[in-house]
Amino acid sequence: MRTRLSVVLPALSAALLLATGTPAAAAESINLMLNWTPTADHAPLYYAKAQGWYKDAGIDLTIEAGKGSALSAQRVGSGGAKFGISDFPTALQAVGKGAELKAVMVIYANSPQGFYWLKSSGIKGPKDFSGHKIGNPPGDASRLMWPAFAKKIGIDPASVSFVNISPQAKVGALKSKAVDIISDFYNEHDLKVREFGDNLGFIAWRNAGLNMYGNSLFVNSAYLASNPEAVKKFTAVTQRAYQACVKDFEPCLAALTANVSGLSPDNQRDQWNRIKDLMRDETTTTVALGAFDGKRVQADYDLVKSLIGLDKDFDAATMFTNDYLDKNVRMQADK
Repeated sequence: MRTRLSVVLPALSAALLLATGTPAAAAESINLMLNWTPTADHAPLYYAKAQGWYKDAGIDLTIEAGKGSALSAQRVGSGGAKFGISDFPTALQAVGKGAELKAVMVIYANSPQGFYWLKSSGIKGPKDFSGHKIGNPPGDASRLMWPAFAKKIGIDPASVSFVNISPQAKVGALKSKAVDIISDFYNEHDLKVREFGDNLGFIAWRNAGLNMYGNSLFVNSAYLASNPEAVKKFTAVTQRAYQACVKDFEPCLAALTANVSGLSPDNQRDQWNRIKDLMRDETTTTVALGAFDGKRVQADYDLVKSLIGLDKDFDAATMFTNDYLDKNVRMQADK
């Protein structure tokens, strides 16, 4: 009986192998570092993961909360994270310092940056910022890009002082007058309107003539060179996820709130409606959702170089690729 069983088991194993094919390859372990703590703009990532789309593509995804675009760009550029989300001009500066990363998908085709203040403070507009305190975190993209904004509106970049506050403390700091101005993404606009009403002052960077690309998905250059198929699969799933959330945000919101505590669903819905405006431009609606326009990339490069400076010049065209996007997946042209 023992001899017969020893013959049957290998034969059975061989038959099962023939029936099911070769054993599945181990999933590719990928870590993605966010620009900040997760909110509505990251919901598609959690949705795709919850749906098993990354797993089906052979990807074992770990999502890491971030502490600013500068840190995310540094982590991806040094290989500490394979993918990351970072503000595009901030990533340009990082590449100028030697970071090795490339953008494979734009999330915000329009700049989300904005400044908020209270009209009761006497500030009528950005030309009145001089002598006032701006509150934001040290790694905040708007702090790194402040010299460009200041020069664009015609004030001395050194004429303001910065106060270190966390993203969650911005509204409270403005309300208590611990700071005079805060920087924040357009996503959170509705929350501030409800809090401050007609006393709220606001300027969007894009309305000040600085409509640079915003948050984008970056990959480590060395990882891209050695794992192009994994990058293609990851980008395809992510692009598909953003398209799905544009069509119906509720399942994406459910996935986000199931994984991230302390979020107000109503606030996240408001954010997503603003995010869709930021995602929409001529290129994302006619070429592909997430696609870059090379002329705009060059313009962003030129602006960063002229108004802020780069430690090392490089070819702006090497900063991005649209090769991993599905051209049949496009951003909705209407609201």
